[in-house]
Amino acid sequence: MLQIALWKRLGIILVCLAGLALALPNVFYTRAERHNDAVTAIERGAIATPEIEADLAQWPEILPSSLVNLGLDLRGGAHLLAEVQLGDVYAARLDGYWPEVRDALREVRDQIGTIRRQDSPADELRVRFSEPGGAQAAADAVRALAQPIVSLTGVGQSDIDVEVAGDILTVTLSDAERTATDDRTMQQSLEIIRRRVDEAGTREPTIQRQGADRILIQVPGIGSAQELKELIGTTARLTFHPVVSRSGSAETTVDADQLLHPSMDEAGAYYILERTPVVTGDDLVDSQPAFDQNGLPAVTFRFNPSGARAFGEFTANNVGAPFAIVLDEEVVTAPVIRQAITGGSGQITGNFDVAEANRLSILLRAGALPAEMTFLEERTIGPELGQDSIDAGQVASLVAMAAVVVFMVAAYGLFGVFATVALGINVALIFGILSLIGGTLTLPGIAGIVLTIGMAVDANVLVFERIREELRTAKGPARAIELGYERALSAIVDANITTFIIATILFTLGSGPVRGFAVTLGIGILTSVFTAIFVTRLLIILWFERRRPKQIEV
Repeated sequence: MLQIALWKRLGIILVCLAGLALALPNVFYTRAERHNDAVTAIERGAIATPEIEADLAQWPEILPSSLVNLGLDLRGGAHLLAEVQLGDVYAARLDGYWPEVRDALREVRDQIGTIRRQDSPADELRVRFSEPGGAQAAADAVRALAQPIVSLTGVGQSDIDVEVAGDILTVTLSDAERTATDDRTMQQSLEIIRRRVDEAGTREPTIQRQGADRILIQVPGIGSAQELKELIGTTARLTFHPVVSRSGSAETTVDADQLLHPSMDEAGAYYILERTPVVTGDDLVDSQPAFDQNGLPAVTFRFNPSGARAFGEFTANNVGAPFAIVLDEEVVTAPVIRQAITGGSGQITGNFDVAEANRLSILLRAGALPAEMTFLEERTIGPELGQDSIDAGQVASLVAMAAVVVFMVAAYGLFGVFATVALGINVALIFGILSLIGGTLTLPGIAGIVLTIGMAVDANVLVFERIREELRTAKGPARAIELGYERALSAIVDANITTFIIATILFTLGSGPVRGFAVTLGIGILTSVFTAIFVTRLLIILWFERRRPKQIEV
């Protein structure tokens, strides 16, 4: 007989109610969003001002408040395509090798004579020694510094190559180490960009690698591409260097192991610094905006234990000497060391306003980008264009649903009405699931929903046509309905499995808009099968149990 167990009925009803409850905040999107933003602000330590309290009251606490995040094409925002200058990392790596290379060569000084670093391309470290006869000893001493590469592709290989030509020793990164370094640099850049964007409180950014050295960044809701560039485009590399001397000219000649950087505050002032820093921003664990003793905006910082130890030892050994705090190749300040700084913390002062101090603290807290980025493409999408896309998507969805409703009611009468109710629940379930998983809805995603609306009734059509056939041979309408669902099930499952496989392939191999389409299509397939097999059937059974018709027309 035509029956569904009570626990199954309750389960179907609970799933539908849960989907409707999860989808409900999207009907009142602005109110729920303001409530969520206020909750996030309080979780981050903001003071509960009257404005925040008013925003919290925009949505009841007892109801779900998760929203479907709107993509860049629907909400407006900024789009950037950045190229990471991987060559900068090679230069930094080789600069870091210089102290070790120098110490290793000093141990064989009796064979190679005096040593001096030479000017060289960014991806090389060149050292001249005065006794060419000691070339082999110099090469062996430096090769002993080589380390095995920590990567799956570089197993069994070392990280540096050493060559000697006459009295010149050249150190370069090996090809395997360059490949591993490129991969680490891209992963680090992705993570730091994500931290910086998250620190700024933006919603659902898209940050992904493209090709060997490019990163795609899309941030919905941000004001402009320029604002996004200011947030993530600064390297924010903080280093602390011993000061050799000052200069008043940018043309000052410096040695290969020295740097010439301008002063941030004093126009025309330059500092000659030792190339190798004492500590770097990699040793920072925290940075916060603050005010100095004069009430002016400043930025505080705190080192990790190793950075604090190195900084403490340097200041203890150089009391009375100046040292420079360098931010992105500009000297922020160059104070004289009055006493050992052993606490592992300090303060950066300069010509900051409050906004600049806050932005700098975000950049330092998120970490320094390992290499400079060049922006190849930038676009700003206004919220008006995004709203136009939403309106167009709504119109398309309503037209599609209206056409389906008219066709189903005209073709199947009361059974078509049941299918229409299930279709509405189907759409609510799609939005409920997207809200639950924190999915992002894009314009292609709306296309996936529109396609789902058209496909959702396919299963009902298969069932209803099968019921029509069974009415000609079955004993009574109850048996016809039961057989219709049983014998149409295999066709429904087969058709939707193949479509779901296609959606999975699109999600796996695609990116950006293609993935957005695949997500909504895949979720729509699952919900349409559920509503066709369970929801429509439950509606028909409830109607049948109430009316007990002797004959039915489908």
